Amino acid sequence: MGTLHLLFNAVTVIFIAATMFAAGLGTTTSALRDVFADVPLLLLALLGNLVVLPLLGWGIGALLGLPTAAFIALILVASSPGGPFGAKLAMVQGGDVVAGAAMQVLLASAGSLTFGPTANGILTVAEVGPGASSLDVGALVRTVAILQLVPFGIGLLLRRCTPAVARSWHPTTVKVSNVTFLIVLAGMLLGNWRDVVTLLGSLTLLAGFTLAIAAFAVGTLLSTGPVMRRTTMGSVAAVRNAGPALAAVGIAFGNEPALLGALAAVLLTGLAAAIPIAAILGLRRSKPRTDGNSGATGPIR
Repeated sequence: MGTLHLLFNAVTVIFIAATMFAAGLGTTTSALRDVFADVPLLLLALLGNLVVLPLLGWGIGALLGLPTAAFIALILVASSPGGPFGAKLAMVQGGDVVAGAAMQVLLASAGSLTFGPTANGILTVAEVGPGASSLDVGALVRTVAILQLVPFGIGLLLRRCTPAVARSWHPTTVKVSNVTFLIVLAGMLLGNWRDVVTLLGSLTLLAGFTLAIAAFAVGTLLSTGPVMRRTTMGSVAAVRNAGPALAAVGIAFGNEPALLGALAAVLLTGLAAAIPIAAILGLRRSKPRTDGNSGATGPIR
């Protein structure tokens, strides 16, 4: 079991790095500059992901009357933006991959700083369990930099310095991202199926699903630009970052089994909501596009 766990972690690292590297290879500096020059887009994305969604998670948990473990798991997930599946779902839906990858890195970086205070504040006010104030913020920042920012930056640099090499590498990198994506999904399901089955019929699954749908709506509405960019921001918002949440469970909550099970259920139901949305959008956009959006790519083959 220990070997399988290490193998799963290794494949997850490859998936995150390959996805961000592929996004970098497919990005031009001018397109990236356009994204970061869109100040309203940046401010709306930060507002939606760092403020609105944590509060929305709190509201969903309170409305459904979740038990303590499920409530804590929901708050941890809602407070942790920038999940590495965001850039992948941008590819799957044929959306604005440049904006999706850039925003994912930005949100993951900002979230590594805001996660602890946000989750701790909500849990303290709600008077539910201990807080998450003991997290190592520096470790979270380093993780985001190594797994997301560095591969994206290397891909971007190759695209700028050697465009021909970048174009030749891009299809293979995307295939690696696709294959590892499927392996990670299968690993999450196989590794946590008992926890999910135990929670069948409970409100925990409904809470995770509802949060993801609401996050997609918030991300899409609190955005600017064409529809493809807006729905890409929706996908980025819908998939949260499991890293800080898992760290919090280990550091602040002693890897409590009930909390780990609830966290796995919330994360998996969130993906179960976000992936079909992206797939449906991808099918609708499978025809050749004429909108001239250079920051978007077609559906993954």
